[in-house]
Amino acid sequence: MSTNGEITSTAVKKKNKKISTKLLMYIIPVVIITVLALVNIAASVSKRRMTEMALETLESSISNQSDNIEAWLAENLTYFQTVKHTIESMNPSEAELTGILDSFYGYNSDSPKGFYIGTTDGKLYKATESDMSDANITESTWFKQGISRIAMAYGTSYTNDQGETVISATGILNDGSDVIKIIGADVTLNKIMIIVNSGVKMTDASSFLVDTNDNKILAHRETGLVGTTLSQSSSDELLAGACKSIDESDLTSKEIGDYMVAFSEVSGTDWVLVSYIPTNVILKSVAQMGTILAIVGAIAIVLIVILILFVVRRVIAPLGNISNNIASMSEGDFTIDVDSSSNDEIGVMGSKVSDFVASMRSMLSHISQESDKLQEESDNSDRVSKTMYEASQSQAEAMQQLNETVDQLATAVNDIANNATTLAQVVADTRDNSDKANESMKETVEISQQGRQDMEKLSEAMNGISESNERLVESINKVGAASEEITNIVGMIGEIAEETNLLSLNASIEAARAGEAGKGFAVVATQIAKLAQTSAQSAQDISNLIDEVKRLIGEAVGKANESADSIRENSDLIHVAVGTFDQIYNNIQESNGLIEAMIDDIQKVDDVATNVAAISEEQAASADEILATSENMVEMANNITKSSQDVADNSHELAETSQTLTSYVQKFKI
Repeated sequence: MSTNGEITSTAVKKKNKKISTKLLMYIIPVVIITVLALVNIAASVSKRRMTEMALETLESSISNQSDNIEAWLAENLTYFQTVKHTIESMNPSEAELTGILDSFYGYNSDSPKGFYIGTTDGKLYKATESDMSDANITESTWFKQGISRIAMAYGTSYTNDQGETVISATGILNDGSDVIKIIGADVTLNKIMIIVNSGVKMTDASSFLVDTNDNKILAHRETGLVGTTLSQSSSDELLAGACKSIDESDLTSKEIGDYMVAFSEVSGTDWVLVSYIPTNVILKSVAQMGTILAIVGAIAIVLIVILILFVVRRVIAPLGNISNNIASMSEGDFTIDVDSSSNDEIGVMGSKVSDFVASMRSMLSHISQESDKLQEESDNSDRVSKTMYEASQSQAEAMQQLNETVDQLATAVNDIANNATTLAQVVADTRDNSDKANESMKETVEISQQGRQDMEKLSEAMNGISESNERLVESINKVGAASEEITNIVGMIGEIAEETNLLSLNASIEAARAGEAGKGFAVVATQIAKLAQTSAQSAQDISNLIDEVKRLIGEAVGKANESADSIRENSDLIHVAVGTFDQIYNNIQESNGLIEAMIDDIQKVDDVATNVAAISEEQAASADEILATSENMVEMANNITKSSQDVADNSHELAETSQTLTSYVQKFKI
């Protein structure tokens, strides 16, 4: 009996140690892996988002620079085209060209050499103060570019005779003569250099401008690279990669070497603007955030491990006490004091064990007293054999009943053990399903948070569209005001034309009065009259065009106002959607908290169910041993009945004692 008790005690101690060790072995690695995974995910997401934001800012910056260059080129080209039309409308002779070019010299700082005109017979006309020179007019770059254009347009960059890199806006001058004339104006790259080098929004970012016709660099922060040609074999990895992308017409934003690079085509030209920023500048804040996340993760792991150790010890300690008490009971020690102060399932278990110990104490005390009586009666067994015979029969019947009762007890205990095992399995399955539900809920939380951020971005985009529409309306209104001023000027030109016509008529009359001496003056007066009539007709045509422009401006303003109303309505709907996403996100967060609490409760139920199953199995084994013992006792009682035939008359007191023992045994309820 002592050996069995030692084996049972050793098994309980090993089991207690095994449960705590398994909990720590399973929970702590999972916590560490989870925290590390979350830190890595957060760092990865931060890196990707910072890179996306940097590219968006870089693309926005380069788009703004491209628009500025385009606007500057368009502004100058409009001026050049206006001067060209003015000269064409005057139909000047070659002798008058220099004077006309002098009248336009110095009005455009972006074209310091002014306008110049070249002819197919090699003549060059320029302003008197201009230092423009060209040794071979018909073979020059600007002449070849302009001879194929009616309207003025920009060509490729080239180096003029003064060694300056310039861009020429050229076109055919239709002055009514038989000689083909090319009018041009050179634009220096100084203004473009300023836009390219100072228009970058991002700190530590730079840009350069490339002409795709010959891959020549038109503007660069390093002045030594201006005028050089890009090559894929360049030792500079950035320049070589940019050249490859331009040659392959792949102008998407990408990473080249140690730089993040964005490309933008300048509308109306064959130029490509390249903007770049070192990758380590973008990822500097990401590295700092990764360090912070790593420190926070390490602290979180330490705190969680400490908390797990505390919880495990708190949960396992009462079970250890109960296991030690059961081991003492198995060794026959019922002087133990069971702690049942806990208010959970473990406390209920301790209370029941304590009740069992008290019952066993009382029963053993009475059995001891009855044993003393049996000892006294055994001394008189020879004299009361007949009484013993009757008592042995009663004892046999009682032991048979005890055997049946113990058999039922064993069956019930086995059922309890099976049910406890099933409960433990069901709880384990429920815990697994709860873990899956918790993971799904976390994914839902992340998705709803991403949807909320996307809706906020859409709201910001709609606000930007609304502001752009308002600026468009303001610009259209300014155009309308400008058209009013042009109308006034055109009216004044008409009045001047009428006055000029009257003056020419008076001059013709005076020339007629002068006779032969006034004929030459009469021819001049006639030409002035024709010019006045042409000016009046042109002024009327311009006035009609301006009226049409006013009408179109009115329609554009109406459409823009309708668009503004639609944008405001969409913005209101988006704000409502953002509020709805906030409410959904909060509800999902609360549901996620409830699921996590439910998982903790299921874990506790799983621990209790496992312990109950183990205890029930031990009790089932004990019940089987009691049943076997009871069967042996029944067999022995039958033998006693057969052998006590000759002492039946002396066993009356022994029967009473047996009845008392039976009454104590029947106190156990199943």
